[in-house]
Amino acid sequence: MNQPILYFMTKIIDPYGSELVEDYAKVIKEFGLDSFSVKKFPKPNKLMRRGVVFAGRDLEIVSKCIKEKKPFYVLSGIMPTNDKIHFGTKMVVENIRYFQEQGAETYILIADLEAAAARGVSLEEGRKRAMDFHIPAYLALGLDPKKTIFYFQSDNKAVMHMAYEFSKKITLNEFRAIYGVADPGRIMSAVTQVGDVLFPQLKERMPGIIPVGIDQDPHIRLARDVVKRSKDKKFFPVSSLYHKYTPSLDGRVKMSKSRPESCIELPEDPKQVCKKIMRAKTGGRDTTEEQRKKGGQPEKCMIFEFYKQHLIEDDKELQNIYDRCKKGELLCGEDKQLCCKKMTAFLKDFEEKVKQNKKKVDKLHFIQFK
Repeated sequence: MNQPILYFMTKIIDPYGSELVEDYAKVIKEFGLDSFSVKKFPKPNKLMRRGVVFAGRDLEIVSKCIKEKKPFYVLSGIMPTNDKIHFGTKMVVENIRYFQEQGAETYILIADLEAAAARGVSLEEGRKRAMDFHIPAYLALGLDPKKTIFYFQSDNKAVMHMAYEFSKKITLNEFRAIYGVADPGRIMSAVTQVGDVLFPQLKERMPGIIPVGIDQDPHIRLARDVVKRSKDKKFFPVSSLYHKYTPSLDGRVKMSKSRPESCIELPEDPKQVCKKIMRAKTGGRDTTEEQRKKGGQPEKCMIFEFYKQHLIEDDKELQNIYDRCKKGELLCGEDKQLCCKKMTAFLKDFEEKVKQNKKKVDKLHFIQFK
């Protein structure tokens, strides 16, 4: 989905920039978010258990749907502008998979119209990229192909009709207040996304949840404002779930393609990734002797962050690494070698699963529009 700029006090949470959100508690307070409570969701995934998922909007209603087995949906979008994805996308898919496993109707839209408008990718090229890589990649990361509904934005006239209708519910000043700017392309993209997130409710009015990074909150706020002003439609206000950024390997900024030396993409050559890992910032001391005496600082270590967010599923294994680091038993060189081994296995498994899932694309459930 198109990425907005989110203003936070005197700082900017900007997906195009280089600011890392260090105080998520202030983000929750400033934007009126709900803190995520792991106790309210059954069988939480590792991102939820470990505090990587930290906030959302209207989470209570989704929790209730899960516990009472009432209908709800989860939705996300694919922007087919590249032949790679990043680890933030992996977290989104992991959270989609969680709600899918809890009974949510699952929708994945391919934002080919937005890709054409914002990045100059033709509809034909966008469709090809989605079918050849992005959709197989989402399946490789764990989505159930039998329980996932796909559609292309350019095929969905209902979304276009809603976008034009919703555009009358928003003033220019309100749009600027949410996004900071109000150029025509951004406006059209934003109202189209509102249509997308509410589209499943045309079939049946029910709660829905959108798992995203915090930088996507403006889209959620806009959709919720539109629902308030469209009471005759009886839409449920869309809920959201936010995860923290995956930090850059140098520890200074969130992982970004603009800094390839500190960014890992999917797919990427494992040998190149291992070189990046060996240069990563850790929580080690200045000398081996000092580290053995004082212990390491895993809370400052980008290697440990990758374990926590992506590479280690078992909580006991993660805790063991944390404890060994704190005691000075696990040194940074050994730790990086272990991370390289796990990352290599993950990357190879991902590529193999993408190849396997390419064969399934033609059998997936794509909505057929008249």
